[in-house]
Amino acid sequence: MSSSPLRICIAGAGAIGCTLAARLALTGRAVNVFARGRTLAALQRNGIHLQDLKGRHHVQVTASDNAEHLGEQDLLFLCTKAPSLSSLLPNIGPLIGPNTVVVPVINGVPWWYFHGEGGRFDGDRVETVDPDGRITDTLDLHKVIGCVVFITAQSSAPAVVKTHNPYRIIFGELDNQLTPRLENLRALIESAGIEAQGTDRIRDQLWTKIIANLTSNPVSVVTGATLEQIYGLPDMRELALVTFNEAMQVASAYDAKLSMEPTTFMQFGASMGPVRTSMLQDFDKGLPLELAAIGDAVLELAAKVNIPMPITRSVLTLARFCGEHPHHKEHGRH
Repeated sequence: MSSSPLRICIAGAGAIGCTLAARLALTGRAVNVFARGRTLAALQRNGIHLQDLKGRHHVQVTASDNAEHLGEQDLLFLCTKAPSLSSLLPNIGPLIGPNTVVVPVINGVPWWYFHGEGGRFDGDRVETVDPDGRITDTLDLHKVIGCVVFITAQSSAPAVVKTHNPYRIIFGELDNQLTPRLENLRALIESAGIEAQGTDRIRDQLWTKIIANLTSNPVSVVTGATLEQIYGLPDMRELALVTFNEAMQVASAYDAKLSMEPTTFMQFGASMGPVRTSMLQDFDKGLPLELAAIGDAVLELAAKVNIPMPITRSVLTLARFCGEHPHHKEHGRH
């Protein structure tokens, strides 16, 4: 990242992408957004409307569906849903130059999990999220900085976003080094009013988010429950706790150091309030569910170390049925 103005691009303008773009634009920086369809039209017409703990904001960004028009970027955030990543990459080639830093802002187990990990599976591909190796082959992993995003944003319309909780993002190099580019990225995000941290153990933080997603997203699709209900109602909390324990076993098998005590974890989840998970929002819109990255990939990692996850597997089965038979979603919903 040179001293000339940073060329920053957000690819994917859902709730998280728009939040990130808006916060960065509020620092006075020029922000490019790669988007399509109704979202692109909304961005070009109205910019981004963001309501967060710091107030109501309206920012303008440069939005396009033409990567050549936007040109090579210094910093590229991939804010698409995990299932869309492999189809997005061929369209954004012109955004990525020899020195571009690429930050995938995605849920679940990332395709890069075993790259530079240093364990016995180092270099393995996570089949569930990169079955044909297209992502690994298309994107030079040395350009990638991993990140874990703790942002609960909801989008009521294209480029209109609301969030009631604090922002937090943790960044880490895939090989766990603390590098100058990592610190530059952290400082940039911090300057945008987002709590940002650089770590030399990104996978620890990743497991925290994986477990948060796994205990809430699939069950929210089946039940329509909010975070407050999933972690707060006694019977629902019991289910979340079993899933939590199954996932913690897998995390431990991969030497992740997690300081998550279950009671505190449940209390924190409940304190998020009546938030509808991102997967439930997708389900309500009839969009594909991120079950592969958030659920199936965890089962894949569990199988590699011979850990069964029977309850997690059952909940994923139910969520997948709901996703594949959306006409059932009216039943039991209020």
